[in-house]
Amino acid sequence: MFSFRVDTASDLPLWVQLRNRLIYLINTGHYKPGDQLPTVRGLASAISINYNTVNKAYLSLMSDGYIESTRGRGAFVRDLEEAGEENNQAIDALFEDCIDACLEMGMTFDDISKYMTKKLRKMEKEQH
Repeated sequence: MFSFRVDTASDLPLWVQLRNRLIYLINTGHYKPGDQLPTVRGLASAISINYNTVNKAYLSLMSDGYIESTRGRGAFVRDLEEAGEENNQAIDALFEDCIDACLEMGMTFDDISKYMTKKLRKMEKEQH
């Protein structure tokens, strides 16, 4: 088990505070890839917070790729390098689809590169 203290002065919801603590513990190696996290009910009981609060934190961790959960088995820490590689493959596929679509429109690789550079600069300016 790990220590968790609610920061009552924080504006962050309790589930976010718990999520952030778990991310810290994963990133610092307290929990390693393949380690099983406490059950939602067990953790809620151990740190005296609502089951739904712990569940929401776990769902967020799953959504962000930190953990994977299997009904009846529990929640396990994912290998973040492996999760990053899956994300890179998805990004590569997205770019390939975009480039293929541009080529089908008659653009050359040079045209695509120039257009993407121009578009990225415009989007960066809009964010600042």
